[in-house]
Amino acid sequence: MWPLLLLVAFLLSPRARAGQIIGGREARPHSRPYMAYIQIRSPVGMKVCGGFLVREDFVMTAAHCLGSQINVILGAHNIRTLESTQQRIPVLRSIPHPGYSQQNKRNDIMLLQLANRAQRNRFVRPVPLPQTQNRLRPGTQCTVAGWGLIGLNMRTDTLQCVQLRVQRDRVCRRRFMLYYGRTQICVGDPRQRKSAFLGDSGGPLVCSNVAQGVVSYGDRMGTPPAVFTRISSFLPWIRRTMRRFQEWRPE
Repeated sequence: MWPLLLLVAFLLSPRARAGQIIGGREARPHSRPYMAYIQIRSPVGMKVCGGFLVREDFVMTAAHCLGSQINVILGAHNIRTLESTQQRIPVLRSIPHPGYSQQNKRNDIMLLQLANRAQRNRFVRPVPLPQTQNRLRPGTQCTVAGWGLIGLNMRTDTLQCVQLRVQRDRVCRRRFMLYYGRTQICVGDPRQRKSAFLGDSGGPLVCSNVAQGVVSYGDRMGTPPAVFTRISSFLPWIRRTMRRFQEWRPE
């Protein structure tokens, strides 16, 4: 599964740290101003994840992207270039869901409180979250974006995107023994070679301009479908957490 492979992939070589979504294309520059590139220091070295801005002071990502020191880059298209649109902000506080389990991969969602508020402009802007806990219908077409690997030694530096369809829960139950439909979404047609992949973890599943899912895990070869954390299942925790920390700001 991806969370287990992430550390291996990012220790292979400096040239193997970013790549493209499988079966996708390069995104129009800055067409997804909510996207975040997350640099993580962990006990075993550096790794990267995707994420997305949900408020000027909070980025959402996957809980398995936790590390001892995290920095976020907003407003990026080419992650290897110091673009004038980029905002580089350290993370003040990492808040993984308290029920996250590395063993069964449930509750794979995390909020990152930024040390400084992002400056909202046409290159950096939050994405809306669901307002209700209604489930996505199978067949719904959504998009995923990220800087993740297409293979262990293949990469591009620019943001990639792909259109994927929501699948019925049984499609993922057949593939993944630990799949749990109440808090996860099954995404990606098994008949098409289109999916998120290594390094896309934590990125958003966006449907009708609303972030509905977080890239969590999938097949080690990148064969669809993949499993996404269902954001609508965690709305009470998200709201409670952001309220809890909005009052206190660093000097």
